[in-house]
Amino acid sequence: MSTLGGSPLDDTDRQIIAALQADGRRPYSQIAEELDIPASSVRYRVQRMEENGTLQIVGIANPLTIGFDRFAMVGIRVRPGSAQEVCRRLRDLPETSYVIMTAGTYDVMAEVICRDTDHFTDLMNRRLHLIDGVVSTDSFFVLEVHKLAYGWGVGEVDTSLLDAPQPPLSAGLDQRA
Repeated sequence: MSTLGGSPLDDTDRQIIAALQADGRRPYSQIAEELDIPASSVRYRVQRMEENGTLQIVGIANPLTIGFDRFAMVGIRVRPGSAQEVCRRLRDLPETSYVIMTAGTYDVMAEVICRDTDHFTDLMNRRLHLIDGVVSTDSFFVLEVHKLAYGWGVGEVDTSLLDAPQPPLSAGLDQRA
């Protein structure tokens, strides 16, 4: 049994997380029925996991369908000892959706989403490169997204909890259709 935020994470918590990862709008009453527990227990557990930072329920938009045309991963090399501060500064940029400190060729990786090439150029030249500690960057434009998944970290669960309706392939992030 793992612990998160000082509270134990049990099989019921994992099953609730799995159900919400499959469909974040799934009614607590439906989850409760499948788990054979009261809906109030599901509500309490979700609230506890949200409060201790274990679970966050958000709506995720496909950036390519709402006016953002430049989606890139940026590998960043930083001055020794400055990676955490660079990550903090990158986290504050509205264009970053994912910022991680890494080991290897790059000290930091950031996923950035921009409206167009001019927006990306402005971000890189007028803001990102001016962050104290940034030494160099390499950009990798995303051409197609073939997998974007959030259903991890809950261990073995009953697959019936993961049987949320799937969108048609044409509704995916691949916009070539």
